[in-house]
Amino acid sequence: MDHVHLRFDGWIAGLGTTGGTRLVVGHWPGSPFGPVTDVMVEQPGGHRLLLAETAELARFVARTYTFDEVRVVPITVDRSPAAWTVTAGPLHLRFTTGGRGVLGRLLHAVPAALARHLLWVRLIDPPARLLRGVRTYGSAGNGRREWYAVRDLHHVTTATAVFDGTDLGRLAPVDPPVRFGFGSAPRSPSLVRITTTVEVGSGDEERS
Repeated sequence: MDHVHLRFDGWIAGLGTTGGTRLVVGHWPGSPFGPVTDVMVEQPGGHRLLLAETAELARFVARTYTFDEVRVVPITVDRSPAAWTVTAGPLHLRFTTGGRGVLGRLLHAVPAALARHLLWVRLIDPPARLLRGVRTYGSAGNGRREWYAVRDLHHVTTATAVFDGTDLGRLAPVDPPVRFGFGSAPRSPSLVRITTTVEVGSGDEERS
């Protein structure tokens, strides 16, 4: 079967809370569905929830990852160089970011064309697993494959999160790891500049 590569260009923020909820925000100014945002939520009991901005995006993400519940909700993102505010249906999240650190500086130094190259992304998968406990390449749902080309990384330094009116607590590591797909977000709360490539079959009805 022929395959099609779909590219999502933007940012992923991963963080935990002291209440036990873990959050992964994908903000995609460039995607096959236009500028969109999604939020993956894993609650303390393990319930996995997807909040997506459009029904089209929700179908695509739900076929690529694993969730117990999917909701299509209005999402707004306000961001500055050091602070993000994300409102997604019942979730209100605000977080701030700090410096790059050693790994962030190394990632930022890689030329963008090389960082996005799919072979390069596969080559750095083993050291990424060893050093950060994350994956840059792997098999996703419904026979799809994914490449995570990380081009920059900043630490998340503070966060406040409210879900359905309940305060989720202070910023904490992403622990235990989230279980949406083949890889987790880094344990240390982070904001990464990333290009995600998803390979789907050319006849995949949910690809666009």
